[in-house]
Amino acid sequence: MNPTLTRIAPTPSGFLHLGNAYSFLLTKALAEKTGAKILLRIDDLDQERYRPEFVEDIFESLDFLEIPIEKGPKNRKELEEEWSQKFRMDSYESALEQLREKGVLFGCNCSRKKISQMNSSGYYLGHCLGRNLSLDKPEMTWRINSLESDLVNIIQYPDKKVWEVIPQDSSFFIVRKRDGLPSFQLTSVIDDLRFGVDLIVRGQDLYGSSLAQSFLAETLGLPDYQKIQYFHHPILKGPKKKKLSKSDGSTSLQFLRKEGKSLNDVYQLIGDFLGKHIEKFEDFQQLIP
Repeated sequence: MNPTLTRIAPTPSGFLHLGNAYSFLLTKALAEKTGAKILLRIDDLDQERYRPEFVEDIFESLDFLEIPIEKGPKNRKELEEEWSQKFRMDSYESALEQLREKGVLFGCNCSRKKISQMNSSGYYLGHCLGRNLSLDKPEMTWRINSLESDLVNIIQYPDKKVWEVIPQDSSFFIVRKRDGLPSFQLTSVIDDLRFGVDLIVRGQDLYGSSLAQSFLAETLGLPDYQKIQYFHHPILKGPKKKKLSKSDGSTSLQFLRKEGKSLNDVYQLIGDFLGKHIEKFEDFQQLIP
């Protein structure tokens, strides 16, 4: 069954870059191929990193990339007055309370530095699982006990069901941050179900997150989440084989626009990073099975 709604879900914490453009254009290509509409969902809950200029850049970039948005805010005013995640806080809080009542959460006060010291990989391996720290202590992170998970299933586009274990980089994931706000993992699950998203396009680096979110939805008793199809694409990497970031100004879409680059120039630049010949939008459709 073809999906009906996919989404683009940027965070207004920096100017969008070529990696974002690549993911957005693949989303557009898949939407056209399957007949799905596109939802714009801006993850703006972290107000400390929120900047109006970053929000404006999202709308300007989508316009530059010629990506139609059928659902969601059309400008910053609509985002702040109608579509902001702050209007969905009740749903997030309800999900957190449900997880707490199920007894699947544990408190953690480990800093990133401490986690790195305990494991050179930087992965959190459940250090606080048996410490019985109170969830109600100030600045306490809430993590989920993913040891309770067995094999987790997701559907990889097009319609291939896979069963896997949550990898170490996504184990014991955070559902409520130290500042008391719900995490990306939790808000993403709640929002995707709320809006009826059934196709998610994201980078291969978020494969573990896909499994974690499927496990979270199962824990919350949300079976409809298992119907979502995922398309995980390769990550664009710079000259030093590092993932592109919002701090790298030379690959930001804003910088390229100011340099007078056209949309076709952006296509070709993405192709250069991928080692493929891309000169028109239809070439993105050739990257989809």
